[in-house]
Amino acid sequence: MTVPGLSHRRVIIVGAGQAGLAVAGALRNAGLVPQSDFTVIDANMNGQRSWASRWHSMALLSDAHHSSIARRPLPGDQSRRPRVDEMEEYLASVEASLGIAVMWGMRATGVSPYGSGSSLLLSTNEGPVQTRNVVCATGASSRPWVPPWAADLIVPGVAIHSADYQFPRQIPAGDVLIIGGGHSGAQIARELAHSHTVTLSVRRRGQDPKPRKGVRRWPWSAHPRSELPHEDEHAELQQHGVSIVPPARGADGRQINFEDGAQVRPRSVIFATGYLPADDWLPKVVRDSESRHRRPGTTSIPGLYVAGFPKYSTPGADSFTGVRRDAASIARRILNRP
Repeated sequence: MTVPGLSHRRVIIVGAGQAGLAVAGALRNAGLVPQSDFTVIDANMNGQRSWASRWHSMALLSDAHHSSIARRPLPGDQSRRPRVDEMEEYLASVEASLGIAVMWGMRATGVSPYGSGSSLLLSTNEGPVQTRNVVCATGASSRPWVPPWAADLIVPGVAIHSADYQFPRQIPAGDVLIIGGGHSGAQIARELAHSHTVTLSVRRRGQDPKPRKGVRRWPWSAHPRSELPHEDEHAELQQHGVSIVPPARGADGRQINFEDGAQVRPRSVIFATGYLPADDWLPKVVRDSESRHRRPGTTSIPGLYVAGFPKYSTPGADSFTGVRRDAASIARRILNRP
């Protein structure tokens, strides 16, 4: 079983973002040859990573010094917080410097042991392919999540997820409710406060300590300690005219209900409610198994690894530091695998 360009590879890395490139860099540093020993596939078209779809003014939570991979530092001032367009360019330059020819537009749809040997069968939209090792690097925060009650919401303006927000003029004039007080919601609120009447629905520290399974509310955090904005950040937003209200609990047509009983009828709504991991193509037995009994980045299927997912590794595995750590560990295990 072969797919042109994928046959006879020792490793197939699924995902060409920072986690996938970190693994590619670790394999290359260990002596494996791109396109010959390993290759990288990605479901996105036209060579565009998810960074390209983020809002134009978005900045990382980490500085440039802590936002690099594959032993390749970001250029320029190392104390600055890079913008998303810089990260898109940076990852493209890392890809080129590693000599990787990403196979864009190829989506992984499943993976399973092949026969009784040590090989795996990777299913893709182009067909199945046999390989010895597969690395899932498709992202711990990749699929936008909105609460189920969002389907009951009707607004005269727009109702979008923060993944679809680009710039202020995209939002019709008037009041806008941002649901989600993490870093994404706070950054968007700060930007919109110059041109709109903004209300930010937040969950205070200490509330709802158990997050919904698989949902990351505050993506792109470079350090696990930075999961939630500090209270003083919300106070700063209030100084810029942003109203802070309790969590939203549901919608009835135009009306949104909050947990304290208050109700509003906003013109537009932005859901900064986080993302689901892109591990839905992995076998259910892998997704449901307990990771604490395994080495970080490994799974219950020999030869199948996961990079950049805290669920399969350690807290902060989705940070730049975390993916470097995962990548080095996975590369060692692939080289030592008989």
